Amino acid sequence: MPTIIGHHDIKDKDHWLASPKREEVFGPLGVTNIRTFVDPQNPKHVAVVMDVPDLDAFKAAMQSEAMGEAMAYDGVLPETLVILVEDKA
Repeated sequence: MPTIIGHHDIKDKDHWLASPKREEVFGPLGVTNIRTFVDPQNPKHVAVVMDVPDLDAFKAAMQSEAMGEAMAYDGVLPETLVILVEDKA
């Protein structure tokens, strides 16, 4: 199961950290071990690390309206989103 890192900028750290949206949108995809990180030098730059069982389903979900709504609720600035996939080569 690959591990994904997504890093991006947000509007408000406390709101983002408290949000239930990560579990709501990623849980049905079987995503587990979701961890959040905050840049101590810039608290508006954050990251999420998670284990993703189906990369194709994850990619499709990232393009969905529900994901866009969750990102908007969380205050994510989508133009800053970068997703990295663990390379087990």
